[in-house]
Parts: sequence; structure tokens; C-alpha cells
Amino acid sequence: MSVIIKPVISEKANYLTELRSAYSFLVNPKANKIQIKTAVEEAYGVKVADVRTMIYAPKVSSKYTKKGLQVGKTNKLKKAVITLAEGEVLDVFSV
Repeated sequence: MSVIIKPVISEKANYLTELRSAYSFLVNPKANKIQIKTAVEEAYGVKVADVRTMIYAPKVSSKYTKKGLQVGKTNKLKKAVITLAEGEVLDVFSV
């Protein structure tokens, strides 16, 4: 099971990086905070101070077509915000 799926690159994520040294990642929905912390420390070689997670529910959409009601949904996502220890810097584009 790979824990880290990909880093989140957005305006808000970059703002948190500059302001609080916090980095955002999409992670496996079954992973817990301890697994996320060890995966980031092993992958990037940094010391993690704090891990915060949030789970996004799947979004359901429906539309009416000639063939009737079509229903679709997206996947469930889990996002982790990693705060690094004092003086640590992480380069997300290197790995």
C-alpha cells in the first residue's frame, strides 16, 4: 500500500507553505497519521512535527438523458497537511 499519492499544488497550499511551513498531500484513504508521518519522513528525509488529515466525501452527480437518469460519482479522497519541524525545508518537485 503506497501511502502518499501526490502532493497538492494550489494557491492555498503554496500560501500555507510560505506562512507555516505546511505541505499538503493526497494520501491513501486507509492510511492513518502515523503511517503518513513515517512515509513522508522516509520519502523526503525531513522531520515531521504535525500531521492533520481531512476526508472528502465522494461527489455524486446526475443528469437526465434520452436513456434515462445517469448517475456518477467521484472517488473518496483523503488530504494530509504536514507541518515540518523548525528549520526543515521540503522540496516537493525533487521526488
